[in-house]
Amino acid sequence: MKQTDTVRREAARIEKIYSVTTEDSVTLYWEKPEGAADCEYRISCGEEQKGITDKTHITIDGLETETEYIFQVEAVDKGEKLSSLLPQSCRVRTGKKKERLDVTKPPYNAVGNGAVMDTRALQQAIDDCGEGQAVYLPAGVYLTGALRLHSDMELYLEENAVLQGTDRVEDYLPRIWSRFEGTELECYSSLLNLGELDHDGGYRCQNVVIRGKGTIASGGRILAERVIASERERLKDYLASLGEKIKECEKPETIPGRVRPRLINMSNCRNVVLSGVTLKNGASWNVHMIYSDSIVTHDCSFYSEGVWNGDGWDPDSSSNCTIFNCIFYTGDDSIAIKSGKNPEGNQIGRPSEHIRIFDCRCAFGHGITIGSEMSGGVDDVRIWDCDMSHSMCGIEIKGTKKRGGYVRNVHVEDCAAARILFHSVGYNDDGIGHPVPPVFENCSFERLRILGEYYGDGREWIPCEAIELCGFDVPGHELKNIVFRDIRIGSERESRKQTLSLQCCENITFERLQCI
Repeated sequence: MKQTDTVRREAARIEKIYSVTTEDSVTLYWEKPEGAADCEYRISCGEEQKGITDKTHITIDGLETETEYIFQVEAVDKGEKLSSLLPQSCRVRTGKKKERLDVTKPPYNAVGNGAVMDTRALQQAIDDCGEGQAVYLPAGVYLTGALRLHSDMELYLEENAVLQGTDRVEDYLPRIWSRFEGTELECYSSLLNLGELDHDGGYRCQNVVIRGKGTIASGGRILAERVIASERERLKDYLASLGEKIKECEKPETIPGRVRPRLINMSNCRNVVLSGVTLKNGASWNVHMIYSDSIVTHDCSFYSEGVWNGDGWDPDSSSNCTIFNCIFYTGDDSIAIKSGKNPEGNQIGRPSEHIRIFDCRCAFGHGITIGSEMSGGVDDVRIWDCDMSHSMCGIEIKGTKKRGGYVRNVHVEDCAAARILFHSVGYNDDGIGHPVPPVFENCSFERLRILGEYYGDGREWIPCEAIELCGFDVPGHELKNIVFRDIRIGSERESRKQTLSLQCCENITFERLQCI
């Protein structure tokens, strides 16, 4: 026992602390140390204690501007240090107080009454915004079409400020080169557009902050239906030529629906922070980052109930993307990690990797998903301290046999989920198939509570298999090297027989499963 204790304590060191700063605050966050299932973190600055939390993040307000601070974070379990090493420290410097470009003041004179179009005023303020400035939206409703952000700027929404996209298709022109469901194509401009898409190119937009206490919303379901109707008419001859092949798509609206705008689209972006805002009613996905790096999203709320494909937060062939302390009420996946679709995704070959998801909660929606567009590969995903119990799919990893690519090194711990789905699927199966199926391997699920029932569209609880594991029926492409450890299965609402389903699997390990 003493030897086990020593190993646990040495493994529980916080490796690195990350930070997001403003002029008067800092948000610190860190990866959950191995073996630190039940601990708290003490945060100090010099001799002054700044807070105690059982989360792996904390925001400290009331700091001085342009001032350097050294914070220390120490993991503690039952009053004893988990690590024999010194607490990890982080040196930060708060920023300058930025000059606010108030969009309601001259020369912009935005009206903010929810009836007059403010697109021109808002875009002019964005274009004028320099590195030491912030576009400032005071309380009001700013009706607008598509807006285009640039590097080295900030957009700040005050409490009760609503940046409200219209539900008119023409307000999201011109079309831009983007990617949807794994295919690059011309889509309508999103409400907020950052960067330009180029799968062979570098970063086109960097160092952007979107924050505050307000709301960024778009036309939602009405806008989506209008785009689909317009596109169906434009493509009617092509759609008719597909004949029976159109049945390979998820539904008849799939192809005309691919051009729908997102709420926020980031293409070839780096160092973008989304903080504190409510993100609402994109016509498809809400936050979509493509070929991007170092995107941090925290303390945000996502709402898109009733919107088909109304995902919340989707990293797509992107790296070092982090999301924490967010809540989701979505019409589809809360979070969906993607990397392109066969054959294009295989050829481009840009994976999504180094993704971190923690302290997030699904109140309504499908939960956390990897795929089904994963032809460029997905690697190194960590998920912890999330509650996906009120969801349809819980935590799901999926791909069709055509996809190619891989999903590996996904590690989930200390979460609640409606169910765990790690499987091959047959839907959304259009496209030219890769010569070999995907590889699903080397993943772990530890200290989970799995209900064995999901939260349906009618907000009713529906019994289901607690765990479904299914690889591909080609030798060498079985689902393999998967560990489930310290798992509790069952719902407190109703005691029932629980089932686990395995097919085309190899080297699946179950340790300490408990059915309640």
